[in-house]
Amino acid sequence: MYLTRFRINTARVGARRLLSSPQVLHAAVMSSFAEAPRHQGESPRVLWRIDHNSKAEVLLYIVSPDRPDLTHLVEQAGWPTTTNGGWQTYDYISFLKRLAAGDTWAFRLTANPVHSIRRADDEPTKRTAHLTPRHQKQWLISRQERAGFSIIEKEPERRLLPEGDEHELIVHGHRGLSFGKTEQASGRKNHVKLTAVTFDGRLRVTDPEALRHTLTAGLGKAKAYGCGLMTLAPVGRPDR
Repeated sequence: MYLTRFRINTARVGARRLLSSPQVLHAAVMSSFAEAPRHQGESPRVLWRIDHNSKAEVLLYIVSPDRPDLTHLVEQAGWPTTTNGGWQTYDYISFLKRLAAGDTWAFRLTANPVHSIRRADDEPTKRTAHLTPRHQKQWLISRQERAGFSIIEKEPERRLLPEGDEHELIVHGHRGLSFGKTEQASGRKNHVKLTAVTFDGRLRVTDPEALRHTLTAGLGKAKAYGCGLMTLAPVGRPDR
């Protein structure tokens, strides 16, 4: 497994095109591999995420079973004349092996928090997005045990609200994404709409093996479109 970070040169026309559509960026990410990555079930897969840290600092993170080659992204949206064009790839396996129960980390996750509803008894269930920060937080909290971590709870005196502020967790970057998609098998054109939000917080490792799975297989839906990738950083560091 590899973790790759690529800084996007937002001043370039190619960068603006990539950032305009998750479908376009997904295709660019998958083109980073000589052989199309194969994914089955809950096995490790290619995950990616865009972090808009500031207007001038936009980062693409990729977690993948194989080492990517981002030469084409450097040519379109990087700095071709610099030494590495803006990208670094790290061995992820050694980091994953060091995870241990009780460790605390800062984390970042961009996800597509959804739930299934049925408006009438005779209608099929329909997947719909959670739209409020409170419900989005609860979506993640309800998955933490199975995902191998627990979000750290605040001391009562540090809570600003009587409810909904119990955890070291914030939600930001709410984005409604809408883009076209062409089915490869049939050639049929579909329109995709989804909601993506970013979670920042602190967690404690409860099940290292389950957390390794979360970090390499993703969390939630819409993984092909920049959702599901969780990254960790030592507490106190801004980069995740």
